[in-house]
Amino acid sequence: MHGDPSPPSRLHPALYVAEFIGTAVLVLLGVSIVIFMFGQDSPGSRLIPSEGSRLFLTGGLFGAVGALIAVSPIGRISGAHINPAITLAFWLEGKLAWRDAALYVLAQFAGSVVGAVPLLVWGAMGRSVAFGATKPGPDVPAWAAMLGEAGVTFLLILAILTTAAHPRTRRFTPLVMPAVLSLLVWLEAPISGASANPARSFGPALVAHVPVDPWIYLLGPSLGAILYACLVRIEAVRLPRVPVARLFHFHVEV
Repeated sequence: MHGDPSPPSRLHPALYVAEFIGTAVLVLLGVSIVIFMFGQDSPGSRLIPSEGSRLFLTGGLFGAVGALIAVSPIGRISGAHINPAITLAFWLEGKLAWRDAALYVLAQFAGSVVGAVPLLVWGAMGRSVAFGATKPGPDVPAWAAMLGEAGVTFLLILAILTTAAHPRTRRFTPLVMPAVLSLLVWLEAPISGASANPARSFGPALVAHVPVDPWIYLLGPSLGAILYACLVRIEAVRLPRVPVARLFHFHVEV
Protein backbone atom coordinates (compact mmCIF):
# COMPACT_ATOMS: atom_id res chain seq x y z
CA MET A 1 0.00 0.00 0.00
CA HIS A 2 2.52 2.55 -1.16
CA GLY A 3 0.83 5.41 -3.02
CA ASP A 4 -1.97 3.87 -5.05
CA PRO A 5 -4.38 1.30 -3.60
CA SER A 6 -3.15 -2.25 -3.70
CA PRO A 7 -4.54 -4.51 -6.45
CA PRO A 8 -8.10 -5.57 -5.50
CA SER A 9 -7.32 -9.27 -5.95
CA ARG A 10 -4.39 -9.26 -3.55
CA LEU A 11 -4.80 -9.79 0.19
CA HIS A 12 -2.33 -8.82 2.90
CA PRO A 13 -2.78 -11.11 5.93
CA ALA A 14 0.20 -9.63 7.79
CA LEU A 15 -1.43 -6.21 7.71
CA TYR A 16 -4.69 -7.48 9.16
CA VAL A 17 -2.90 -9.37 11.94
CA ALA A 18 -0.94 -6.22 12.78
CA GLU A 19 -4.14 -4.18 12.96
CA PHE A 20 -5.69 -6.84 15.18
CA ILE A 21 -2.73 -6.73 17.59
CA GLY A 22 -2.42 -2.95 17.50
CA THR A 23 -6.10 -2.39 18.27
CA ALA A 24 -6.02 -4.97 21.06
CA VAL A 25 -3.06 -3.19 22.66
CA LEU A 26 -4.74 0.20 22.25
CA VAL A 27 -7.92 -0.98 23.97
CA LEU A 28 -6.13 -2.86 26.75
CA LEU A 29 -3.71 -0.08 27.68
CA GLY A 30 -5.84 2.91 26.74
CA VAL A 31 -8.97 1.77 28.55
CA SER A 32 -6.90 0.65 31.54
CA ILE A 33 -5.83 4.29 31.80
CA VAL A 34 -9.51 5.31 31.80
CA ILE A 35 -10.28 2.85 34.62
CA PHE A 36 -7.20 3.93 36.60
CA MET A 37 -8.28 7.57 36.33
CA PHE A 38 -12.05 7.31 36.76
CA GLY A 39 -12.87 4.03 38.52
CA GLN A 40 -14.45 4.17 41.96
CA ASP A 41 -11.77 4.84 44.60
CA SER A 42 -9.15 4.68 41.85
CA PRO A 43 -5.58 5.89 42.41
CA GLY A 44 -6.05 8.48 39.68
CA SER A 45 -9.06 10.07 41.34
CA ARG A 46 -7.17 10.32 44.62
CA LEU A 47 -4.03 11.73 43.04
CA ILE A 48 -5.87 14.18 40.75
CA PRO A 49 -9.17 15.32 42.29
CA SER A 50 -10.02 17.61 39.36
CA GLU A 51 -12.12 15.71 36.80
CA GLY A 52 -11.16 18.13 34.05
CA SER A 53 -7.46 17.57 34.69
CA ARG A 54 -7.99 13.81 34.64
CA LEU A 55 -9.86 14.05 31.33
CA PHE A 56 -7.03 16.08 29.81
CA LEU A 57 -4.36 13.69 31.07
CA THR A 58 -6.35 10.60 30.05
CA GLY A 59 -6.73 11.88 26.50
CA GLY A 60 -3.01 12.59 26.30
CA LEU A 61 -2.03 9.18 27.64
CA PHE A 62 -4.52 7.41 25.36
CA GLY A 63 -3.03 9.27 22.43
CA ALA A 64 0.47 8.39 23.58
CA VAL A 65 -0.45 4.70 23.46
CA GLY A 66 -1.62 5.17 19.88
CA ALA A 67 1.59 7.04 19.04
CA LEU A 68 3.76 4.26 20.43
CA ILE A 69 1.84 1.70 18.38
CA ALA A 70 2.32 3.85 15.26
CA VAL A 71 6.12 3.95 15.63
CA SER A 72 6.39 0.31 16.73
CA PRO A 73 7.14 -2.70 14.50
CA ILE A 74 3.38 -3.40 14.49
CA GLY A 75 2.75 0.08 13.11
CA ARG A 76 5.47 -0.43 10.54
CA ILE A 77 3.60 -3.43 9.14
CA SER A 78 0.05 -2.08 8.86
CA GLY A 79 0.35 1.69 9.12
CA ALA A 80 -1.31 1.68 12.56
CA HIS A 81 -4.81 2.81 11.68
CA ILE A 82 -6.20 1.01 14.78
CA ASN A 83 -9.44 2.89 14.17
CA PRO A 84 -12.17 2.06 11.61
CA ALA A 85 -12.82 5.78 11.06
CA ILE A 86 -9.22 6.36 9.99
CA THR A 87 -9.38 3.32 7.72
CA LEU A 88 -12.58 4.72 6.20
CA ALA A 89 -10.88 8.07 5.59
CA PHE A 90 -7.95 6.37 3.84
CA TRP A 91 -10.33 4.30 1.71
CA LEU A 92 -12.34 7.38 0.72
CA GLU A 93 -9.05 9.03 -0.21
CA GLY A 94 -8.28 6.15 -2.56
CA LYS A 95 -5.26 4.98 -0.60
CA LEU A 96 -6.67 1.59 0.34
CA ALA A 97 -8.36 -1.13 -1.71
CA TRP A 98 -11.86 -1.98 -0.52
CA ARG A 99 -10.91 -5.54 0.46
CA ASP A 100 -8.04 -4.28 2.58
CA ALA A 101 -10.28 -1.64 4.16
CA ALA A 102 -12.99 -4.18 5.01
CA LEU A 103 -10.50 -6.64 6.50
CA TYR A 104 -8.74 -3.88 8.43
CA VAL A 105 -12.06 -2.96 10.04
CA LEU A 106 -12.89 -6.58 10.87
CA ALA A 107 -9.44 -7.01 12.42
CA GLN A 108 -9.87 -3.82 14.44
CA PHE A 109 -13.22 -4.88 15.89
CA ALA A 110 -11.89 -8.35 16.69
CA GLY A 111 -8.81 -6.85 18.30
CA SER A 112 -10.95 -4.53 20.41
CA VAL A 113 -12.77 -7.52 21.91
CA VAL A 114 -9.56 -9.42 22.65
CA GLY A 115 -8.02 -6.30 24.17
CA ALA A 116 -11.08 -5.67 26.33
CA VAL A 117 -11.30 -9.14 27.92
CA PRO A 118 -8.24 -8.65 30.20
CA LEU A 119 -9.88 -5.47 31.52
CA LEU A 120 -11.98 -7.77 33.72
CA VAL A 121 -8.99 -8.05 36.07
CA TRP A 122 -9.78 -4.51 37.24
CA GLY A 123 -12.73 -6.04 39.13
CA ALA A 124 -14.95 -3.65 41.05
CA MET A 125 -12.97 -0.61 39.96
CA GLY A 126 -13.54 -1.54 36.32
CA ARG A 127 -17.22 -2.36 36.86
CA SER A 128 -17.79 1.06 38.41
CA VAL A 129 -17.05 2.64 35.01
CA ALA A 130 -18.47 -0.22 32.87
CA PHE A 131 -14.90 -1.27 32.01
CA GLY A 132 -14.37 1.94 30.09
CA ALA A 133 -17.39 1.62 27.81
CA THR A 134 -18.32 4.95 26.24
CA LYS A 135 -21.79 6.38 26.76
CA PRO A 136 -23.46 9.79 26.48
CA GLY A 137 -23.33 12.12 29.43
CA PRO A 138 -26.35 12.56 31.72
CA ASP A 139 -29.28 14.16 29.92
CA VAL A 140 -27.38 14.27 26.61
CA PRO A 141 -29.70 13.20 23.75
CA ALA A 142 -28.47 10.60 21.30
CA TRP A 143 -28.40 13.06 18.39
CA ALA A 144 -26.15 15.44 20.32
CA ALA A 145 -23.80 12.61 21.30
CA MET A 146 -23.69 11.45 17.68
CA LEU A 147 -22.81 14.94 16.47
CA GLY A 148 -20.18 15.14 19.20
CA GLU A 149 -18.61 11.91 17.97
CA ALA A 150 -18.69 13.15 14.38
CA GLY A 151 -17.01 16.38 15.44
CA VAL A 152 -14.20 14.90 17.52
CA THR A 153 -13.50 12.23 14.90
CA PHE A 154 -13.35 14.84 12.14
CA LEU A 155 -10.96 17.02 14.14
CA LEU A 156 -8.78 14.05 15.09
CA ILE A 157 -8.52 12.82 11.49
CA LEU A 158 -7.99 16.35 10.18
CA ALA A 159 -5.11 16.96 12.59
CA ILE A 160 -3.43 13.59 12.08
CA LEU A 161 -3.79 13.26 8.31
CA THR A 162 -2.95 16.90 7.57
CA THR A 163 0.26 16.45 9.53
CA ALA A 164 0.96 13.13 7.78
CA ALA A 165 0.30 14.65 4.35
CA HIS A 166 3.01 17.32 4.48
CA PRO A 167 6.60 16.16 3.85
CA ARG A 168 8.02 18.58 6.43
CA THR A 169 5.66 17.62 9.25
CA ARG A 170 4.83 13.95 8.69
CA ARG A 171 7.60 12.68 10.96
CA PHE A 172 5.82 14.47 13.83
CA THR A 173 2.48 12.74 13.20
CA PRO A 174 2.69 10.47 16.29
CA LEU A 175 3.23 13.54 18.49
CA VAL A 176 -0.02 15.04 17.25
CA MET A 177 -2.07 12.15 18.66
CA PRO A 178 -1.61 12.85 22.40
CA ALA A 179 -1.71 16.61 21.91
CA VAL A 180 -5.00 16.58 20.02
CA LEU A 181 -6.68 13.84 22.05
CA SER A 182 -5.92 15.53 25.36
CA LEU A 183 -7.82 18.61 24.20
CA LEU A 184 -10.66 16.73 22.49
CA VAL A 185 -11.28 14.41 25.44
CA TRP A 186 -11.22 17.33 27.87
CA LEU A 187 -13.77 19.25 25.80
CA GLU A 188 -16.07 16.53 24.48
CA ALA A 189 -15.99 13.55 26.87
CA PRO A 190 -18.88 14.94 28.98
CA ILE A 191 -21.06 14.81 25.85
CA SER A 192 -20.43 11.36 24.36
CA GLY A 193 -17.31 9.97 26.03
CA ALA A 194 -15.08 11.20 23.17
CA SER A 195 -14.53 7.80 21.62
CA ALA A 196 -13.70 8.92 18.05
CA ASN A 197 -13.07 5.23 17.36
CA PRO A 198 -15.84 2.63 16.87
CA ALA A 199 -13.48 -0.22 17.79
CA ARG A 200 -12.48 1.49 21.04
CA SER A 201 -16.15 1.59 22.04
CA PHE A 202 -17.11 -1.89 20.83
CA GLY A 203 -14.82 -4.17 22.86
CA PRO A 204 -15.35 -2.62 26.31
CA ALA A 205 -19.12 -2.41 25.74
CA LEU A 206 -19.25 -6.09 24.85
CA VAL A 207 -17.25 -7.09 27.92
CA ALA A 208 -19.33 -4.85 30.19
CA HIS A 209 -22.62 -6.02 28.62
CA VAL A 210 -23.46 -2.42 27.78
CA PRO A 211 -25.54 -1.87 24.62
CA VAL A 212 -23.59 0.02 21.96
CA ASP A 213 -25.71 2.63 20.20
CA PRO A 214 -24.60 2.34 16.56
CA TRP A 215 -26.10 5.73 15.79
CA ILE A 216 -23.61 7.32 18.16
CA TYR A 217 -20.42 5.27 18.09
CA LEU A 218 -20.53 3.91 14.54
CA LEU A 219 -22.41 6.51 12.51
CA GLY A 220 -20.88 9.47 14.36
CA PRO A 221 -17.20 8.63 13.68
CA SER A 222 -18.07 7.51 10.14
CA LEU A 223 -19.64 10.90 9.43
CA GLY A 224 -16.49 12.55 10.77
CA ALA A 225 -14.35 10.54 8.35
CA ILE A 226 -16.69 11.31 5.44
CA LEU A 227 -16.63 15.03 6.29
CA TYR A 228 -12.84 15.00 6.20
CA ALA A 229 -12.79 13.22 2.82
CA CYS A 230 -15.26 15.75 1.40
CA LEU A 231 -13.26 18.71 2.73
CA VAL A 232 -10.05 17.44 1.14
CA ARG A 233 -11.78 17.39 -2.24
CA ILE A 234 -12.73 21.08 -2.10
CA GLU A 235 -10.16 22.93 -4.20
CA ALA A 236 -10.56 26.22 -2.34
CA VAL A 237 -9.65 24.62 0.99
CA ARG A 238 -6.25 23.43 -0.32
CA LEU A 239 -5.72 20.70 2.25
CA PRO A 240 -2.73 18.45 1.50
CA ARG A 241 -3.62 14.84 0.71
CA VAL A 242 -1.98 11.85 2.34
CA PRO A 243 0.41 9.92 0.07
CA VAL A 244 -0.13 6.50 1.67
CA ALA A 245 -2.49 4.77 4.11
CA ARG A 246 -0.08 5.11 7.03
CA LEU A 247 0.39 7.21 10.15
CA PHE A 248 4.16 6.60 10.30
CA HIS A 249 6.83 4.55 8.48
CA PHE A 250 5.71 6.23 5.26
CA HIS A 251 8.27 4.63 2.96
CA VAL A 252 7.54 0.99 3.74
CA GLU A 253 6.55 -1.04 0.68
CA VAL A 254 3.88 -3.75 1.05
